[in-house]
Amino acid sequence: MALPKTTRKKKPRAPARKKTGQTQFSFEGWQDWDGPTYHRFVQAARQDIYEQYKATDLVQDIYYWMKENGYSKTDITAAKKAPNHGVHTLGISCKLLNMGMPDYNKKHDEYWQSLAGTTGELKPTSDWVKNKVAELIEKGKVVVEEVKAEEKAKKNVYVPTIQERLKEQAFIQAEAIDEWLEGWVRDPKTFDPKGFNFKKHFQELNVTQAHARKLKAFYAHELEDYDELERMPTAGQLKKMSDHDADMWLQLKEGYAHLVKSDITKFRTAINELMAALDFVIDAAKATRKPRKPKVRSASKVVEKLKFLKVDEKFKLASIVQIKLLEQASFGCLMLRHVSSEGMLLKTLTLQDKTEAIQDLVLKVQLSLVSMKQKVSKRHYVSQMYSSKSLKMPARLNYASS
Repeated sequence: MALPKTTRKKKPRAPARKKTGQTQFSFEGWQDWDGPTYHRFVQAARQDIYEQYKATDLVQDIYYWMKENGYSKTDITAAKKAPNHGVHTLGISCKLLNMGMPDYNKKHDEYWQSLAGTTGELKPTSDWVKNKVAELIEKGKVVVEEVKAEEKAKKNVYVPTIQERLKEQAFIQAEAIDEWLEGWVRDPKTFDPKGFNFKKHFQELNVTQAHARKLKAFYAHELEDYDELERMPTAGQLKKMSDHDADMWLQLKEGYAHLVKSDITKFRTAINELMAALDFVIDAAKATRKPRKPKVRSASKVVEKLKFLKVDEKFKLASIVQIKLLEQASFGCLMLRHVSSEGMLLKTLTLQDKTEAIQDLVLKVQLSLVSMKQKVSKRHYVSQMYSSKSLKMPARLNYASS
């Protein structure tokens, strides 16, 4: 059985309008051209530019023509803000004018009028270009005003702070809690002070440490009146008070006269349960908080304030570079103020143990230093030449680890 004949669908061709940069026209000697020659040259130039340049490429020729013809920066900026659609033909004309095309050619006008089916006279190209540029400027000004209005509106929009956002979120998180506490106001007898699942509620609404602090502030003063009731003065104490103070206490007692002690106890338990749950959220966040990474100081920063003698002429010694101190397990420090005929003080710091520094009295100063320079294992040699040790240092060399 023969297969049915199928027709392969042709892919649509991409438009040939692309920028190649090859189109170059010269209007040199156009004065000597007759009307037909000039007309064909201009039409061919327009067609080539149309096929090789996009509108987005030709807008630059519009702005250049505006600049060369005395338009202000404000007008050029407005033209740049205008939409690019519908400017292809305008861009072609501006490009031709920029390349040296005459604004008006009388021979071309006469040839145009001699053609069949044409009416009217040809006008300077710049007249039509100026009208189109004026429209472009007006469109751009509208866009500029719209952008300014949007920017002004954005500036006038109030942006709440982080604390205000947290407070708004806390109000939403407190709605269910308020509804639960409202049950105590409606019927204290049936109210269950432990009937609210705070853990589930906090997880569902993503209550964080910051929210918990806001919620605590909401309910921090709920028990103040009931605490005052427990400190209610006796009748004898009220008589000794001023009329104003006594009246305030009596109003407080009258305001809660409809409640019994067991009802107040239930409300106090409910608030305490809420505060305990909020404290748990805060404490849990503290325990799981990632510690702040300490700032690492560079080696040069650690030793930049270290004061020392770089060169000593008497013992022919030169100090090592400061930064190399941090690379050593231990180092010796010659205490020049304490050098005598008997010996010298050599201070040794072991960097692995920053809490202890040992001071040693080295006998035979000159001989010891010369011998130590010649030893490969200086640490072993220094440990052998010490003659006495003390834990109190007469000089200062503070070790800085951070």
